[in-house]
Amino acid sequence: MLKDKTILGVIAARGGSKGVPRKNIKLAGGKPLIAWVIQAALKSAHLDRLVLSSDDSHIIEIAERYGCETPFVRPDNLAQDDSLIRDVILHAMDQVTGYDHVMLIQPTSPLTQTEDIDGCIRQIINQRGKSLVTVTSPEKSPYWMFKTEKDNRLAPLMGWEYFDQRRQDLPETRIPTGAVYIAESKWFRENRSFYSPETLGYEIPYERCLDIDTELDFKLFEVMIKHEQL
Repeated sequence: MLKDKTILGVIAARGGSKGVPRKNIKLAGGKPLIAWVIQAALKSAHLDRLVLSSDDSHIIEIAERYGCETPFVRPDNLAQDDSLIRDVILHAMDQVTGYDHVMLIQPTSPLTQTEDIDGCIRQIINQRGKSLVTVTSPEKSPYWMFKTEKDNRLAPLMGWEYFDQRRQDLPETRIPTGAVYIAESKWFRENRSFYSPETLGYEIPYERCLDIDTELDFKLFEVMIKHEQL
């Protein structure tokens, strides 16, 4: 709790995963992938409750082992490849009611730190925001990106004039990291998304923004863990 605002944390982890099969419970650094964010969240000074949304009994068992509450099982219709995360969050809010804010913490961002979770909570409440997502500075500026048109012709996304500018002179940009999202519960029910013109951004260093979606991502995470342990 912060300034009398109660915060519900939700970790969403379904059983199906095509990029990295069973990635949410695949071992990395001696523990399942999901354990990294569970342990970070449980150290939060401001989260009032942490629950898991999963359809998978093995994921549920492992989450419980690491201290995450599992008060419900996600229905199969919300655990498909085309299921929307907004519906997963709304379902969790229906099962665990009475919180001023809801926070989504993604297990596929295992480098998320407790300071990131608490920093997001402090920022949205202190700024009286409606929603907030974690962001970072992109490695490549979108002002130097193209879309492909017919005949393989390149068309700049932002305009040709930016290709004559130095990188440091380009407008500053941010991209979502996919790690942490938070919104006022009532606002989220009405908006049905974490994104709107009211959305705030909480910046995380680029080196902590690994989003595991492929086997290569997973191998990179293992290398990073070993490097930190040296």
